[in-house]
Amino acid sequence: MTTPDADGLLAEQLLRLTRRVHRIQKHHLEQRDLGITPAQSRLLRTLAHWGSPPRMADLAERLEVVPRAVTTLVDGLEASGKVRRVPDPANRRVIRIELTDDGRGALRELRAARRSAAEEILAPLAEDQRAALGGLLDTLIDGEPVRRC
Repeated sequence: MTTPDADGLLAEQLLRLTRRVHRIQKHHLEQRDLGITPAQSRLLRTLAHWGSPPRMADLAERLEVVPRAVTTLVDGLEASGKVRRVPDPANRRVIRIELTDDGRGALRELRAARRSAAEEILAPLAEDQRAALGGLLDTLIDGEPVRRC
């Protein structure tokens, strides 16, 4: 059983790791000179998982941000040719967002940058430590509480 102080230490370690991951990913993105912010990167990754172009409101909901934030992100990505606004074929008042070929190329670069960042972060760990960390992270991501007696 953990003590409140130990839980506080774990929380601080998780926050520090999160900041380190973001910092290293940002560095790897900047090295590739894509001109894409981390928030735009997240929008592109989210957009790539849709079967058909989503509405801005759908993106805002999935990203858990206000629609105005998505508008700003899409404006920047559209200006750089990574996405485009297209009319909905069923309702001309609705605008959908789709990836362009440039956007798909940027996604490939983004994935490579994320892999490089992960390799840098995980470099100090041996294979068995990586496997253990993967299992622990799955548990934390799934959010299934451990029963304590």
